[in-house]
Amino acid sequence: MVTLRENTMRSLLLSLAFCLAAGSASAEDPLAVLRIGRVGTGTVASPFALTALDGSRVQLADLKGKVVVVNFWATWCGPCKEEMPALGRLRQQLDPDRFVLLTITTDLQREGIAQFLANVKVQLPVLFDEDHDVSQAYLVRALPTTVFIDPQGTLIGRAVGPRDWDAPTAVRAVQGLMP
Repeated sequence: MVTLRENTMRSLLLSLAFCLAAGSASAEDPLAVLRIGRVGTGTVASPFALTALDGSRVQLADLKGKVVVVNFWATWCGPCKEEMPALGRLRQQLDPDRFVLLTITTDLQREGIAQFLANVKVQLPVLFDEDHDVSQAYLVRALPTTVFIDPQGTLIGRAVGPRDWDAPTAVRAVQGLMP
């Protein structure tokens, strides 16, 4: 017969083992440290071709071989605005031959977006998802949402909500994804 004390000890040991295993998984997965949820293995990133603020056309297919981070945002989103400078600093710290950071908005206020970027002194490529097709394909339900795509074009992670993208842990996590 198992006593209450033995049951309690077993529960504590199981809880401790679970916590240690979870901590070890987080230590091994740099995205987990940033609270970035992994996407199912083999999930191909939805292709897109969007017009940028500068009028150029950007296609995901042209970025194969690089880690691509796509941040969905809007001018009316306070947390989005707050994280933009950190995204700009992250982009500056990484090799452009191996990494691309894109921002996508459904806002149509081109002048307002250009003014905002100038005010916060951030230079980021802004793409326009006028029909919301890309946002829907990437299951964007809240802003900001940031998705990670590996060099083979596979969706590997998703973060909902703002992050400290230029923190050393974030920079190391993204570097760990690069070829």
